[in-house]
Amino acid sequence: MPRRHISMTGADGTALRAALRELRTNLDVPEDFPAPVLAEAERAAAHPRLPDQDATDLPLFTIDPPTSRDLDQAMHLARRSGGGYRVHYAIADVAAFVTPGGALDAEAHRRVTTLYFPDEKVPLHPAVLSEGAASLLPDQTCPALLWRLDLDSEGRVESTDVRRALVRSRAKLDYDGAQRAIDTGTAEESLALLKDVGRLRETLEQERGGISLNVPEQEIVAQGGSYTLAYRAPLPADGWNAQISLMTGMVAAELMLAAGTGILRTLPSAPDGAVGRLRRAAKALRIDWPHHVPYAELVRSLDPHRPAHAAFLQECTALLRGAGYTVFRGGETPDPVLHAAVAAPYAHCTAPLRRLVDRYTGELCVAAVAGAEPPEWAVAALAELPQEMAQGSRMANTVERESVDLVEAALLKDRVGETFEATVIDVKDREPLVGTVHLEEPAVVGRIESTARELPLGDRIRVRLAEADPGTLKVLFTPA
Repeated sequence: MPRRHISMTGADGTALRAALRELRTNLDVPEDFPAPVLAEAERAAAHPRLPDQDATDLPLFTIDPPTSRDLDQAMHLARRSGGGYRVHYAIADVAAFVTPGGALDAEAHRRVTTLYFPDEKVPLHPAVLSEGAASLLPDQTCPALLWRLDLDSEGRVESTDVRRALVRSRAKLDYDGAQRAIDTGTAEESLALLKDVGRLRETLEQERGGISLNVPEQEIVAQGGSYTLAYRAPLPADGWNAQISLMTGMVAAELMLAAGTGILRTLPSAPDGAVGRLRRAAKALRIDWPHHVPYAELVRSLDPHRPAHAAFLQECTALLRGAGYTVFRGGETPDPVLHAAVAAPYAHCTAPLRRLVDRYTGELCVAAVAGAEPPEWAVAALAELPQEMAQGSRMANTVERESVDLVEAALLKDRVGETFEATVIDVKDREPLVGTVHLEEPAVVGRIESTARELPLGDRIRVRLAEADPGTLKVLFTPA
């Protein structure tokens, strides 16, 4: 799907920001941090608990969106002298700043995750930490959990270490710039190796039956005083970067399972009939899916820039619903243990500035590698974390969807009655007259309701905008 922008006037931008403030109020989103939390954050930023090991000579780099300042991860990749690769992966050490049971800790458990709105973000931790002292910003020395993953020539993990260390990132890269440097051959070796290691890990993912959906994302883009909508199909560098995080999450899960205490990110297998539904969708979209070809192999062959393929990838997201967290202690066997999309045990551990659970998994992994008992405060919190994270995930999903709905309705409110070219990307099983359409221009994904005939999944059709009401966050199309 091409990236296409449609701009609002400055006045519309002002009205939209007011509507977004109202949305935050209606969702009871916490915004300002209480004074005791801010005071504790200032003290922690000035006096963190520093580790003994100094790894500031390691030339780490980060890859994030251009405007991001809450940088959780930095990496360095190198070839090993005997063959294979060594990956250093530094993760922000939030526990070096947060005292268990303190005001910062309590507020993080109330917020659970960073929430992203078009006009602002509502962070998990105060900015003095999340965009300051705890962030892996370039040329800043800060504490981190430094993973060392030694891989063989095929990308398999041979040995693992994680410990606290002082680190210093050398460069803040963005995805477009990293991809361009790799493609043109101008990347330094450490960045260039991201392609090699990323591809090897993608091959291993395919072998174990895992799947990463390359679904184009609908983005809200700020432009001056207004906002636009755009589609962004992930770059190869997005996928290679994600593979480093996935690999670390898989290793973290293995460490906790071996130690007998931890928390896994789990996803059940697809429910009965889900794959059959996808086969029907593939047929409707005229996508050739031979019976001997596994679902994961088919998905990897699709081009998200082709509308029919993008529609099918959107249908595939149904198989990723139902993810949760599984806690285990005292050497018990967790149930469930696998993440169906990863096709292995997996843990969230690489985004502690933005996600509460990662602080705990990092702590448990450091203890496991050291052969030590995990700290009592980390074990005591495990029982409540699945429910806390579930609530945080629901809030984050609601914020994302309603923010996009609001921007869509604001962009289109003066265009009711107009017709557009669209692709039908979803049709309800039990209501074939109801579905979802994707417009290329403007970059809108909206509900469609037909009164005359079933919606043709995957077909390009003309649609008429029937409703666009920012007050109800509603955009509705009908066949033209």
